Amino acid sequence: MEESEEFNLAQVCHISTNFEGDTFVGVKSEETGISVCFPIGYRLPKSDKELRKHIVRLIEVLVKYVKQQEQRLPVNRLQSKESVDFPIQAYMSIINDYMQNDYYNENEVCYKESYRGKINWTKTIKSQKPFLQNDSFVYLNYIVRESTSNDESLISLVHEYCVYESFQKMGWLYTTAMPRKPRLRKLDKQMFTNIVYEKLGQTFNEKHKELFNNMIAMINYLGEQGGPQQLHFGTERFEYVWEKLINDTFGVKDKKRFFPKTSWHLRTGSSRKNAALEPDTIMIVDNKIYILDAKYYKYGVTGIPRHLPESTSINKQITYGEYIATSQSFKNEFGNNLKVFNAFLMPYDCTKNEFYNDSPMSNVAEATGDWKSNNKEYERVQGILVDSRFLMHNIAMPNVQEIIRLSTEIERGFDVN
Repeated sequence: MEESEEFNLAQVCHISTNFEGDTFVGVKSEETGISVCFPIGYRLPKSDKELRKHIVRLIEVLVKYVKQQEQRLPVNRLQSKESVDFPIQAYMSIINDYMQNDYYNENEVCYKESYRGKINWTKTIKSQKPFLQNDSFVYLNYIVRESTSNDESLISLVHEYCVYESFQKMGWLYTTAMPRKPRLRKLDKQMFTNIVYEKLGQTFNEKHKELFNNMIAMINYLGEQGGPQQLHFGTERFEYVWEKLINDTFGVKDKKRFFPKTSWHLRTGSSRKNAALEPDTIMIVDNKIYILDAKYYKYGVTGIPRHLPESTSINKQITYGEYIATSQSFKNEFGNNLKVFNAFLMPYDCTKNEFYNDSPMSNVAEATGDWKSNNKEYERVQGILVDSRFLMHNIAMPNVQEIIRLSTEIERGFDVN
C-alpha cells in the first residue's frame, strides 16, 4: 500500500439543514470533491476513527432502506446512471475483503517427481518404475501433487483492477494509503465478467462467492457509466428513512388492523371500499396503544413553531386515536381500561438544543384540536424530539428498552400539564 494525500474526514462531512437545496443525505463524489451529508439533528464525533464508524453506519442505514425499493423511498436519481446504480456495498465489501485477505490468487495444481509430498498413486504407478526389495516393490520416487499461488491468473488481475477502483472511489473512508496500480489498465466489461462468472460457477467457498458477486456488480456499474466519474448514493427524501427507523425501533408488525377504513355505499350498483388511513407506527405497551407519526421536521433544530406539524397531521392523529379507543374489538382485546396515546416524533441533537434537555427523547410540546374537548389522552398529541444519532445507532426490531423509554416520555406530557 502506498500513502496518498492526507484526507480530512471532518472537512467533507456536513449536517443537512433540510431547507430547499440542502436536503440530500448520503455520499457524493463530484468534481468539487467528496461530501458526506448526515440528516438534521445528527451529532458528529471529533476523531477520524469515530467519524469513519459513523459514516459507515450512515451508509448501512441507507443501504438497508434503499434496498427495499419502495415507491415512497426515491433514491437521488440524477441524469447520470451512476447516481442511481452506484453499488456502494460492493465497493466497501471489496475493500474490506482486500484489507483482511490481500489479493485473490489462484492456486495452481501441478505434479512432479519427488520422494516426499502428497502422492498421486495413479500417476506414480503409470510413470514410475518400481524396484524389488525384500519380496516387495518399492518406488524410489513418487509423483506428488503441489499447489502454487499464481498472482498472474486472469481472475487475480481482474481482482487487482477492482481493488484499485474501489479504493479510488471509497478508500478515503478506510485509510490514506492506496494499493498498487493494476496491471490491467483498461476495463473490458465482457472479458472481465466472463472471467468472474466462470470462477463463480466453479467455487463452493461462500466468501469467494460473495467476493465474485461484488466484483460483477462493480464491473457492470463501470461498464454502464458514461461521462464524468461522479457518484451519488443517498436520498433527497430522508423523511421516508426516518419513518422506517421509527417503525423498526418502536412498532408492531401487524399495524394494518389499526388502520381506519371507509366505504362508499352506492344507491345503485355495488359498494366501494376506500383506501385506509395509515398511521406510521403502532407501539404497544401492556394495555396501552401509542400511535406514532414520524415527522422529519426542522423544529428540533430551529425551535421555530412553524416548523411543527400542521393541522392536517394533528387531525389525522386524533382520528386514528378515536378509531382505536372507541372500537369494541380493541376493548375486547386490550380490556375496557384501554388507553390510547398520540405522538409526533421529530429529530434533534440532544447535546445542542434550546430545550434544556440532554435526553435522547424529549417531550417538548402538545397539539390539540379546537373542535375536541381534549379530555381524552389521544386528543392531546405529544411532540417528542428523538436524537438522530441515537436512533440511527440503536435500531432494533423492536427495541423493548427504547419502547419503554418512549412510552414514559409520551406520558410525561400529561404530568407536566
